[in-house]
Amino acid sequence: MAEEPSSEAAPSGAPEAARPAPPAHPADCACGDCPQSTRAALRRSEEALAELRDRLARGDGIPPALGHSPEASRQWISDELTEAAREVAASTEAHGRFRLARLADRASFALWGVVGALALGQGVTALLGDRGWTTARTTALLAAALVAALLTVVGRAHRERGGFLAPLIGEDNRLSTSRGVAAGWLLFCGVTVLMLAFTLAALGEGGERSALLDGLELTRGGGLLAAVALSCAVTVWVRHTVATRVRGFRMQKVRAEAPRPADLLTDDAGRGSFPDTQFLLVNAAAMVLVGVRLARAPRELPDLPWGVALLLAVSALTYLGAKYTEGARPVIQSVVRVREPGTVVAPIRQGDELEIRGSGFVPAGAGSAQRLAETVVRIGGLTVPVPLVPRRGGFDNPRDDRLVVCVPAEVEPGRVEVQVITAAGTESGRYRVTVAD
Repeated sequence: MAEEPSSEAAPSGAPEAARPAPPAHPADCACGDCPQSTRAALRRSEEALAELRDRLARGDGIPPALGHSPEASRQWISDELTEAAREVAASTEAHGRFRLARLADRASFALWGVVGALALGQGVTALLGDRGWTTARTTALLAAALVAALLTVVGRAHRERGGFLAPLIGEDNRLSTSRGVAAGWLLFCGVTVLMLAFTLAALGEGGERSALLDGLELTRGGGLLAAVALSCAVTVWVRHTVATRVRGFRMQKVRAEAPRPADLLTDDAGRGSFPDTQFLLVNAAAMVLVGVRLARAPRELPDLPWGVALLLAVSALTYLGAKYTEGARPVIQSVVRVREPGTVVAPIRQGDELEIRGSGFVPAGAGSAQRLAETVVRIGGLTVPVPLVPRRGGFDNPRDDRLVVCVPAEVEPGRVEVQVITAAGTESGRYRVTVAD
């Protein structure tokens, strides 16, 4: 007799919601496919790299067979650190998509927080004011909620790419200040136009409707339109300028591990940037002014005074000038032979160490071990990796103004060219040295 199917088994056509949800990942999960496990793996690899760097800087753990050769021990140390740095890079890449998803979630929460703050402010001012709850308050909340809902839906569809912040992430995987400012003005204008459209739909025929239509004329919104056009033009110009300078080897750009909100106020190295900060703050102050004027006259386009528009233009010119002049290609100023204390002065020969002095050898944002390990020197047609020389808390080689590399035995004697290639892939100019027999 055939067995009857178990009553506990779910039918094949059961809806997905009726099936049990997959178990949540614990805090110490090690599956490698969840934020907890990838974050833990990244933390372990970073701690292992830091511990290895400090240990080798003290001279611990170096094989005794390499003790007779400083060059061999230095190369062995560099290889060990490079391998550990590659593990950190792999862990960072695995955790990158979860970082973007977390950024998207935080951006959605912040967006709805702004809508909630607007609702709270509308309620408080309605209770304390003389007019009470008006049509303008209703349309403002409806417009803000509608825009927030649309952005949330779009953000959920692109959550692993940063949500609705994805258009603000530049090619270097950082949040762009110029795109953020332009997006802020466009978002404000979109909410304003929706608010006026809802108000127009709520009004009947008469003088109020005609007055609202008159408030949409260009004479009222000229300053606001100029601010929007200026921010969009800055965004396009900055993108074109940066791309052109990078392709022309006049600027170095290193891809960031993950975008952060702090990118809006800092440079590629994570330091506070005056041009970015002033551009963002001046535009934010102008948006606050326009918002106050909209609240005082909710049935017409807010008027941005031309004096404030001129201030925005000055701020934009400062920002553009900084973007046009920041960064530079690596420059070799001199190449000298490294002489150990007690040795005689001699010409450069195969196996000697060269100290290359100059600037721009470590681009902004390339201070991590995995980026420093990508620095190479081309000597007479041979590409030589720059060894990592550790010290407690950092690295002595390579540095932004100096790096040390060994002349390979395969280099032919005579006049050869020395060229530095940084982690950004940018090549320096050629510097000629003579390798003696």
